[in-house]
Amino acid sequence: MSPTIVGRKVGNIGYGLLGLTWRPVVPSEEQAFAAMHAALTSGCNLWNGGTFYGPPEKNSLVLLSKYYSKYPDDADKVVLNIKGASEGMTPNASPEFLRQDIDNALKQLGGKGKIDMYECARRDPNTPLKTTLEALDKMVKEGKIGGVALSEVNANTIREAASITEIVAVEVELSLWSTDPLTNGITKACGELGIPIIAYSPIGHGMLTGQIKSYQDIPEGDIRQKLPRFQPENFEVNMKLVKQLEQLAKKKNCTTAQLALGWHISLSKLPGMPEIIPIPGATMAERVKENAGAVELTDEEMKEIKGILDSFEVIGDRYHAMGMKMVNG
Repeated sequence: MSPTIVGRKVGNIGYGLLGLTWRPVVPSEEQAFAAMHAALTSGCNLWNGGTFYGPPEKNSLVLLSKYYSKYPDDADKVVLNIKGASEGMTPNASPEFLRQDIDNALKQLGGKGKIDMYECARRDPNTPLKTTLEALDKMVKEGKIGGVALSEVNANTIREAASITEIVAVEVELSLWSTDPLTNGITKACGELGIPIIAYSPIGHGMLTGQIKSYQDIPEGDIRQKLPRFQPENFEVNMKLVKQLEQLAKKKNCTTAQLALGWHISLSKLPGMPEIIPIPGATMAERVKENAGAVELTDEEMKEIKGILDSFEVIGDRYHAMGMKMVNG
C-alpha cells in the first residue's frame, strides 16, 4: 500500500534534490533533468528540496522551474517538500522571514507546480515554536503551501507541534548507520500521531553504496570531508559495518543501497511504526532507477540486520560540533 502525505499518494521511495544544486561540482542541467525524470517514471514522486540548496539563482526551486518548463506534465505528479527558514546556516523561523522565504520560493517556481509541504530546516531558538507554526498555518490557509512539516526535531517538539497545528511529515536522518530515531522517541511519537517520516541520507551520505572505499575517495571540497564519521581515524572502523551489509546484500542478490532502502520500507511494517519514506539523492538516472528497485526483506533478514546493528557501534557524530547543536531540536 502506498503512503499518503498531504492527501496525496507517494511512492515507497522518494527523491532528494540536494545533490543537484548544492555540491562543489553540480551536474549539468541535462544530467539533472534525466535523473529527475527517472525518479518520476520509477514512481519516486515525493521530492525534497531547499530554498538554500545552492545559491539563490541556482537552488532547488530554480532547477524545478526549468525542469517543469521542459516536462510540464510532471509538475502535477510531484509531491514537493521544501526546506527553508535558514539565512545561510543560521535558523530564522520568524513570521517575517518565513513569509519572505516562501514568497521567494514561489516566485522562483514561476507558477509551475506547488509547494506541498514546507519545513524549517532547524528549530529556531530565537522564535517560539507556536509563533512559527501559527505563521506557517496562516500560509497554508492562504494557499501558499500545502502543509507544515518538521525537520531535525526531537520527540517532545513533534508532540508540541502537533498540539498547535497539523504536522504532515517529519524529516530526520535515518539509515543503517544512523538509527537514533528508532531509540530516541522520534519514530514512537510519529507512529502514535500518525505522522509519516521522510528519511534523508538513507544510504549514509553514500557510504552504503559501496562506492566510497576510503577517505581519499571523497571528492575534494565535498562536505563529507568534514563529517566526523568520514574522518580517517573513524573511517576504517565504520567500513566494517558496510562490509557486513555488503555480504548480506550479496546473498540477497541486490546492491547494498537497495538493501538499505528495503530496510526503511520494512521498518514501516513493524507494529507501532509510522510510514517511513527514504529519499536517496542520486544524480545519475541509472543510479536513481537502481535505488527505486528496493528489495523486500523477510522477517529473518530484518532480524539478521538488527543483529549486525546491535553488534556494531558507528564511530563519530553525524555532523561537526556546531552542526550537532542544531539537530534534534
